[in-house]
Amino acid sequence: MGHSLRFEVNCSILFTDLPLLERPRAAKDAGFDAVEFWWPFAEAVPADREVDAFVAALEDADVQLVGLNFFAGDMPGGDRGLVSWVGREQEFRDNVALVTEIGVRTGCRAFNALYGNRIAEVDPAAQDDLGAENLAHAAESAARIGGTVLIEAVSGPQPYPLRTAADAFAVIDRVGAPNVRFLADLFHLSVNGDDLDKVIDEYADRTAHVQIADAPGRHEPGSGDLAIDAALARLERAGYRGWVGLEYVPSTTTVESFAWLPRERRSSK
Repeated sequence: MGHSLRFEVNCSILFTDLPLLERPRAAKDAGFDAVEFWWPFAEAVPADREVDAFVAALEDADVQLVGLNFFAGDMPGGDRGLVSWVGREQEFRDNVALVTEIGVRTGCRAFNALYGNRIAEVDPAAQDDLGAENLAHAAESAARIGGTVLIEAVSGPQPYPLRTAADAFAVIDRVGAPNVRFLADLFHLSVNGDDLDKVIDEYADRTAHVQIADAPGRHEPGSGDLAIDAALARLERAGYRGWVGLEYVPSTTTVESFAWLPRERRSSK
């Protein structure tokens, strides 16, 4: 590999053959010290016992939670976040409070805020006004624990308005909080037509997290045409020192899909 960046596993898309609370241990057994999750609960504010069980699973596996999504609605049903969803403001803010609490308990400091789909009957400007307000609130809450709110471009058929790095940075710049930063998902950016070299050259210094999957299939590196190693090396040369999240759909079993990554590169210790 042409870089020394650290890898971690998104346990919401990998190890899905296992119950969610068993996945941190599976990641540890596969050689990883760090994990991330999409929101791991069905509701914005689940029962305390569910949160306690999630935190305990991380602690028992001895893995570090390095990334966590805010509640994004019904993801399998096509929802992509509450940030700009008019009418669900309090639900989002209640979730922000809980995410911050989980950050305190786990040491996680990176929180991904999916912006939300366009709603046909709502003026896009009203959604963007709310999005800026909600992100400013999330940034203020995260700042109290030294946390960062992440914004990313997303691909797929849903009417998600942030498709390119420039779209994401228009939102980031509007909010203007120093701890609202870019999540560079190389798969989404690539399939949406962004030039990864240009994105890295322009935005590496404002990138706080990276996720990878090959394109076009969204499988493990080496399964498609995306030059992931070269992109990561370029990011490192540009000064990026953060985590690289494995956020792909394995073309085989999860453990077998790690064959491209030597075991000694899976641990940050």
